[in-house]
Amino acid sequence: MTDLTKVLLRRISQNGPMALAEFIETCLLHPVHGYYTQQNVFGASGDFVTAPETSQMFGELLGLCLAQSWQDQGCPDPFVLLELGPGRGSLMADLLRATSRINGFHQAMHLYLYEASKKLVDQQRKNLTGYEPLWIDSLADLPNLPLFCIANEFFDALPVHQYQRKGDAWHEQQVGISDGQLLMGLNKNPSVTPQLQARIEDTAAGDIVEISPQTQAIVAQIGNQIESYKGAALIFDYGDWRSLGDTVQAVKNHQYVDLLTTPGEADLTAHVDFEALAHCAPCAHSRLTPQGVLLERLGITPRAQALAKKLNGPALEQHIAAHRRLTHPDEMGKVFKALALFPKGAAPPPGFQT
Repeated sequence: MTDLTKVLLRRISQNGPMALAEFIETCLLHPVHGYYTQQNVFGASGDFVTAPETSQMFGELLGLCLAQSWQDQGCPDPFVLLELGPGRGSLMADLLRATSRINGFHQAMHLYLYEASKKLVDQQRKNLTGYEPLWIDSLADLPNLPLFCIANEFFDALPVHQYQRKGDAWHEQQVGISDGQLLMGLNKNPSVTPQLQARIEDTAAGDIVEISPQTQAIVAQIGNQIESYKGAALIFDYGDWRSLGDTVQAVKNHQYVDLLTTPGEADLTAHVDFEALAHCAPCAHSRLTPQGVLLERLGITPRAQALAKKLNGPALEQHIAAHRRLTHPDEMGKVFKALALFPKGAAPPPGFQT
């Protein structure tokens, strides 16, 4: 039994069953025993490998994509460059290196990082030495300026409320206690919201839908700033256009584990509902595009070939494997999707279509 399991058992014993969303947030962000508080989560020694940890090419191409969008919108000066959930800072470091030769880009930018983990802030500070980013835990702290934003595997880590349909009613998934152990179960009282009622038409009894109010609130804020002041947001994550089914999963040591077995020691995520995300933004949005397709449009293969000329042996083999991992449909190329937000009436960022 983990230390966080004991905390959860005490809390549920005192307050009654908690919504799955509260369970997820506690497991990830508990100030002492949370996953992002105590674990080394990234890379081969952690629990998962993200795209920027796979290859520098990912961050480089996204940086040039954002910089071109900045130029297409008249090179606003000043502007905010924001990353949501920067991990160790690898993506932003690659992005900044690639954009260092874009005339005026670094001079005009104000760099902000949205991060909830104090441990990760320390790693980001080391990897971004010389850039003096500002860390925020609320988007309300952003200045009213054009906003160019990147979010890679950020929204999948936000808590989701999960509901199961019984007849024409929806019942929320909760975490309770049975015989001294954590146990999942449905709230006997139905939940009534416009979002749930709208899903009656495309679901059947027994179906599960997931809703993330935090995702919707963050996207609404970002979209409002982009529409009001110019900018763009590039969002990469796994998921699909519409949520259906139980997608909440726990990963530990690169393996799937039971959701309730090791709270605080496993990463908990859920697939992103890109339709709900896009519809919360008051600005325009692109078509949902597979990550591999977008990276090819942005020129990842010529970039990979150029880098390969300087490599040989194991380094070359790793480089070839990284290109495949990022783009191939059997790896990250299809399951990961990309969506862009941009002002109404403006052109979408390079590689994206409407």
